[in-house]
Amino acid sequence: MTKVNPYLTFLGNCEEAFNYYKSIFGGEFTYVGRFSEMPDDPNYSISEKDKNKIMHISLPLSKETTLMGSDTGGEGAAKTEVGNNISLSITASSKADADRFFAALSKGGKATMPMNKTFWGDYFGMCTDQFDINWMISFNENAPQ
Repeated sequence: MTKVNPYLTFLGNCEEAFNYYKSIFGGEFTYVGRFSEMPDDPNYSISEKDKNKIMHISLPLSKETTLMGSDTGGEGAAKTEVGNNISLSITASSKADADRFFAALSKGGKATMPMNKTFWGDYFGMCTDQFDINWMISFNENAPQ
């Protein structure tokens, strides 16, 4: 089953915001990762001041919906502004679906991160569609279906 979840991007206060959301919705974070946990990449650098910022956080709101988010960090920080800081995250049920969704959503728009295997294990990509909506598409072959 394909799932769509909101993905929020913050300018340095993601942890504070998610602790606030957790106080409202309850539950527990299923993942909290920081930029310091990313493997070294010569094409993308993270400053010392950004290393403790949130790379990814997940707060399940129900069986079907998870609120996800991150801080901007490194080279991406200057591009995030209020208004473009919300994405829709699609978890596809197959690699073929992930590729199909990405191809269709990026057509007439912009592929910002082509579909590829990531260090966290997902097949993942990001794009902005022709209507300026940001999308994140992922597939994990080991995730329960």
